[in-house]
Order: sequence, then structure tokens, then C-alpha cells
Amino acid sequence: MHRIWWLFIPAILSLTGPAQARPRDDALSGAFRCAAIADSRAWLDCYYGAAQPVRAALGMPPALTAQLKLAASPPSGGQPRDEAVRDEVMSGAAGCIRVASDRPWLECYYAAAAPMRVQLGLSAPQAAPRAAPVPAPQLAYGPSPPARPAVPAGPPPMPRNTGLLNGVFNEIKPIVRSMPMQSFTLDGNGAFAVTLVDGQVWKQSAEDEVYHPARWRRPASDMLVTIAPGPMHTFTLKVSDEDNSYKVHRIR
Repeated sequence: MHRIWWLFIPAILSLTGPAQARPRDDALSGAFRCAAIADSRAWLDCYYGAAQPVRAALGMPPALTAQLKLAASPPSGGQPRDEAVRDEVMSGAAGCIRVASDRPWLECYYAAAAPMRVQLGLSAPQAAPRAAPVPAPQLAYGPSPPARPAVPAGPPPMPRNTGLLNGVFNEIKPIVRSMPMQSFTLDGNGAFAVTLVDGQVWKQSAEDEVYHPARWRRPASDMLVTIAPGPMHTFTLKVSDEDNSYKVHRIR
């Protein structure tokens, strides 16, 4: 059932009409055409190649030639592998529709591919500085960037079933489980920002601040944090030995 929503995305994009079509709409449509590819690594290359309309609109260098060929004519045949992970990637890419301009959208689109990179044992791409061009992710056709040293090992891989209907039809799996805080800050209203020991930073969502102000008084290292995805790309943070749940979003 978690794949049903895929059927509506191309139809929604088509409603914009030719006069209103944007490069990101072409990119997302191209990414959906990659579904015919059976091999997951080739599928990810096709997904990256599909971003070419946005790269061109931004005046950036083209994606890798092999990626562009796969996106232009995705080969079909065989049973697609890792379909749940593909669903998660496409769900994240579709969620980038909320991003206003094309440059941040492209970064969001590339970041959405993280679950498949984890599945394939590839290193996570580093975030690009705002002033620099977003590099085309490289797979079999170029080296992956070196992995950062673990400080400690970091969170477990992203869960696989976190689509638009996650929390309704699927079991919710935490993306952070019982990880100690490194530090936290509280403003005058009790709204918080939490830094975990692996460097992740999560901030309380504005709509949650009024109803769930934090009243933490113990040392950060004494508090273990669990973060789980919710419906429509939301996240919930819980602290050990507390009943409260907080809505949060990641800022680093």
C-alpha cells in the first residue's frame, strides 16, 4: 500500500501545464521513470542523472555522462530491488516541493538519496557550502568522498518505511535510539535546541513550543534521546525518563 501515492505524483506535476513547468518538475518526473531499472545502484545513478534540468537551470556543470544516459533512457527488465528504500528516497524527494528556490531544492533532492546510499554501503555525501556549486553525486563512475571518522559511531541507518503515510500504515522505527545529548540550549519560553554526541543538532518546532516547553535541569550527558519519524515528514523527540514528546526538525 505504501507505493500507491507514487501514482499521483506525475499527475500532480502535469497539472502545472507546459507554461508553468519548472526544471524541478522535469527532474522529479525523470526520477519516477527510473523505477523500471532493476539494479539499485544503476537506479541511484539514474536518480542523480534526472536532476540535470535543475543543474542546467542553475548554470552548473552537467551530471556524469553515464548518469545522464540512464536518466534519458532507463533500461527495463527484471524485478526492481530494494523497493522499500526507493519508496523512502522518492518520498523524501517529493517532500522537497516545499523548498522555495531551485538551489536549496537540489540540495534537498540529493539529500533524499541518503537511505539508498546507506543500503548500498556508500558514504554519505558531504553538504556543499552555499557559495560553491552542488557537485553531481558519483557512484560507480567516480570515487565517493572519504567517510568522516566516527565520533562515536553515530545513529543507525535511516528507516526504510518513512513515506507520506508513515505512522498510519507502517511501523515507526526510530532514526536515533537512546543517544546521549552533548549539550542543549533553552530560550526564555523553554524552546530548545539539542546537540547529540555524534554532532546532530535538532530544534524544537515552532508550533510545539507553546504547548510543550522543556524544563530540563539535569546535565545533558544524563539524558538519552530517541527520535522517530512521524506522518508527513515530521519527527518526534523523547528524552529518557520523561513522558513528554516534542516535535522537532533537524538543523545540522
